[in-house]
Amino acid sequence: MSTKRQLVQQLAVVAGFESPTAELEQYPTPPELAAHLIHVADLQDDIEDQTVVDLGTGTGMLALGAALRGPRRVVGVDVDRGALTTARENERRVGTTAEIGWVQADATRAPLSVDDATVVMNPPFGAQDGNEHADRAFLETARDVASVSYSIHNEGSKEFVEAFADDEGGEVTHAFRAELDLDRQFEFHEDERRTVDAEAFRIEWE
Repeated sequence: MSTKRQLVQQLAVVAGFESPTAELEQYPTPPELAAHLIHVADLQDDIEDQTVVDLGTGTGMLALGAALRGPRRVVGVDVDRGALTTARENERRVGTTAEIGWVQADATRAPLSVDDATVVMNPPFGAQDGNEHADRAFLETARDVASVSYSIHNEGSKEFVEAFADDEGGEVTHAFRAELDLDRQFEFHEDERRTVDAEAFRIEWE
């Protein structure tokens, strides 16, 4: 098994969005954060020989991180065809031999026939007007298809995530702080680069 540092290096070649959409909150997951989340999942035996589903995969960062840790198969789901095209190119860049399926679909209505997967996801935070609570819909999908899920949320989401899990038969077993270093990519961004504080959670589902 590669170390977390090696995983960061392997994921550094993953290209981001060519034409990101603000409404979909298409921000890249930094390699360091992706590697940390996947490393934690692997230490919990949630990756190797498992079916891993990346909801809202974008250009494939989390899916490809999981693919490098010996899963049975990986499925990346995203509504954006262009992002999935980049994800396929990233698959070739990373050079993983794992079985990966890229599915164009709404991740909140994912056409998946699994119920014991490991879900990894960096869902929209719901920061855009009209997109509030977007991460809740992603958690609902995770509840339906996962035995365990890992998700990244805006800072201050712990109470919401724990309450949702409790109401839906899940349990938050791990929580840790995270940071997303984001380059300026939309006109409304004032800074060339900014750091967004976030939180990540592991949830076991009944």
